Amino acid sequence: MAKLTADALREMYLKFFESKGHTIISGASVIPENDPTVLFTTAGMHPLVPYLLGEPHPAGRRLTDVQKCVRTGDIDAVGDSAHLTFFEMLGNWSLGDYFKKEAIAWSFEFLTTKLGLKPEDLYVTVFKGEEGIPRDDEAIACWKAQGIPESHIFPKGREDNWWGPAGVTGPCGPDTEMFLDTGKPACSPDCGPGCHCGKYMEIWNDVFMQYNKTAEGTYEPLKQHNVDTGMGVERTICMINGYTDVYESELFLPLLERIRALTTNELPEEKRIRAERIIADHMRTATIILGDPKGGVKPGNVGANYVLRRLIRRAVRYGMDLGLPAGFTAEMADLVIGVYKGFYPDLLEKRESIVAELTAEENRFAKTLTQGRHEFEKVADVMAQHGQTQISGKTAFKLYDTYGFPLEITQELAAERGMTVDVDGFAKAEAKHKEASKQGEGVFKGGLADHSEQTTRLHTATHLLHKALKIVLGDHVNQKGSNITAERLRFDFSHPEKMTKEQLEQVEDLVNEQIKRALPITCETMAIEDAKASGATALFTAKYGEQVKVYKMGDFSKEVCGGPHANNTSELVAFKILKEESSSAGVRRIKAIIGEPALEKRKAIGK
Repeated sequence: MAKLTADALREMYLKFFESKGHTIISGASVIPENDPTVLFTTAGMHPLVPYLLGEPHPAGRRLTDVQKCVRTGDIDAVGDSAHLTFFEMLGNWSLGDYFKKEAIAWSFEFLTTKLGLKPEDLYVTVFKGEEGIPRDDEAIACWKAQGIPESHIFPKGREDNWWGPAGVTGPCGPDTEMFLDTGKPACSPDCGPGCHCGKYMEIWNDVFMQYNKTAEGTYEPLKQHNVDTGMGVERTICMINGYTDVYESELFLPLLERIRALTTNELPEEKRIRAERIIADHMRTATIILGDPKGGVKPGNVGANYVLRRLIRRAVRYGMDLGLPAGFTAEMADLVIGVYKGFYPDLLEKRESIVAELTAEENRFAKTLTQGRHEFEKVADVMAQHGQTQISGKTAFKLYDTYGFPLEITQELAAERGMTVDVDGFAKAEAKHKEASKQGEGVFKGGLADHSEQTTRLHTATHLLHKALKIVLGDHVNQKGSNITAERLRFDFSHPEKMTKEQLEQVEDLVNEQIKRALPITCETMAIEDAKASGATALFTAKYGEQVKVYKMGDFSKEVCGGPHANNTSELVAFKILKEESSSAGVRRIKAIIGEPALEKRKAIGK
């Protein structure tokens, strides 16, 4: 039997669910829109948040897509058989349409009739019931109806089989997950699906949003029941093809083969394999981020820019361990583009800028490593003067996090000077940093952003701001990202230089003029090519013929957007820019507020 490729799996999945009445929609940008909870799109459902909350989707109530996702919470686990920082998620969605019976039946049908699995190959977990919520007997009955034996159905708790809410309150519900046995030995008599020993690998997850958690902590039935499913492309082709790990697929082999051809340093096998995998994974993720059609994320020191920088520098550091030549990151990018250009043509179109950013960051990092060596020598000299012989864990972690020094290099340099390193202190500093990073990135098993009245109005303000910037600065201005909390908006846009005080005042006054005009906000559904022809602002990544929503704010602004929005610009009350600064090369950032606080600040300066 021919090996299942990623291209074949994507097409098979989309066509299967199209035959079940689903509309194939485009995957969204890997850079999330107006969501302060995450730095990147981390799950297939992420871009569909407004529709899961009840807003009608222009393509209907049954959808299917392929979504690019980036998760870096487990970055230190990369190098094993399954953890990746970038992955593709196949999804099918029911927005208040079908529910558990159909979702489970179709999951089973696809796995058995399309992927050739036998019923006895499958193991599933379901919600066992906790906190006054009953066991998901409906899901259990659905699996039994498909012929899954009871011995292969495992009720599990909230940690394993419950999704949400993302915050304190909101939509949530049980899920059911599908696993395959890798053939590895069980770690204990209690080993089963959901165990992290590697014996069972999850390939699909069906989430059933059927409850709403209230502020009082109770669970009420949702008016609209949704189904949110996800199947990982990399893990699925790994398991179906009988590979021992995801790195054996055509998605990674070209990179790994080239890395091995370029390697000049001999390392112990385990260390060499881990280094190869980390380089392949991180360069794949960095290329996908830099090649995203929305753009706006470049190597930097804050937020998503810092994550990208860390991925590139971590790859370069391991490349140095293997003795890879300078400039290898450009070669890796070309190989990634070659693998994905058929399904993601934007990568090929942005090839020049991708290579330029990777090469520049690789060169910067070489200088940084030299600086790190100087920093180490300074610390060691001071310690020697005071008769100290152990470098603190905090210092060792700073060398690692700021200058890219692996703990092993710090230990080697310390040993040369008759010193040791507080390894336990390093581990504690690293754990503290990881926890802070996870909180910053957001804990996301899928996730719903805040869509309160205030954030909806702030989102509306970004449309007015975007248009005002184009009027004042020029048509070269395009949105490069946004982040909204309940208190303020942050808007990134393409512009080569710092805005003047006069330009900022013009933009602010233009937005406030539209608020005072009390413009009605209307929405029209149309094909993407019609939206483009009508002059609507958007990144036109949707497929030809795909239906999109076009929001008009009177005669001022017209944008393709998923929503939600206010009904009238007057609801914003007032708009005030707090700060304008650099986000990354060629990208500026504005922070602003609306409402009564903005009105008070404008009154204070006589406006």
